[in-house]
Amino acid sequence: MKQLIYSLITLMVVTCSDGTQIERGARSQPDTQMGIYTPFQHELYDGEFKISGHNIYQAGSLNDSSPWDHMDDNASSLRQVGGEILIDVNEITNTGDFKAELQLPEGTYLVELERFNEFSPCQDGGIAAFLYEHGNAGCGDSNWPKSLLFVAGWGYGTASLNGETLYEDYEIHFMVTQGMRDRETLAVQLSPESSEAGSVNPAAQQLDFFIRSPERNEANHPGREVFDHFFAMAVTWR
Repeated sequence: MKQLIYSLITLMVVTCSDGTQIERGARSQPDTQMGIYTPFQHELYDGEFKISGHNIYQAGSLNDSSPWDHMDDNASSLRQVGGEILIDVNEITNTGDFKAELQLPEGTYLVELERFNEFSPCQDGGIAAFLYEHGNAGCGDSNWPKSLLFVAGWGYGTASLNGETLYEDYEIHFMVTQGMRDRETLAVQLSPESSEAGSVNPAAQQLDFFIRSPERNEANHPGREVFDHFFAMAVTWR
């Protein structure tokens, strides 16, 4: 079933200087000097990803007044928080658990992804592995640089603060990527000149997740009424 879904991935056509057309999509990028095997080309692939994230930062806070910027690419409004992010999913069956239990100044903040959901074909049933997303990858938005995603998930879930429900049935997205932020400054290293390779450091990894409301507010960045964004700079595979 996964292989059938792969064939439905929407591709963007790029015209090279010699007139040759190259299709751009989640697993097809022009001007690369090497390729990667897709997970299903590995006969030992079991689809299981067990990953944890520590050294966690929040972009902004829970109760910022609009307008706010919860991408915070320039790292001007970050705060370090305690806790742990846990991924234990099976990419083949689109099942498993995503959970973040964080210690914020406001209290204990718990986020759980309750059901996986595919919002676009490149999301491959709700959990996808080894694909390009964001930037000009032809998959995802351009709020982040283009990166190889080792594993990512999409769906709906809840958040609570000190045991009280804060959000219900909000969209959740997590992703384990190449290093998008500088190790020291934590700023995103955006570079328009490197759009094909992506403004990322392939010698580093990070784990981002966000939970966002269905209600929009275009005064905010991203344009949602709620967009709680956290990322871990220490990623451990188990």
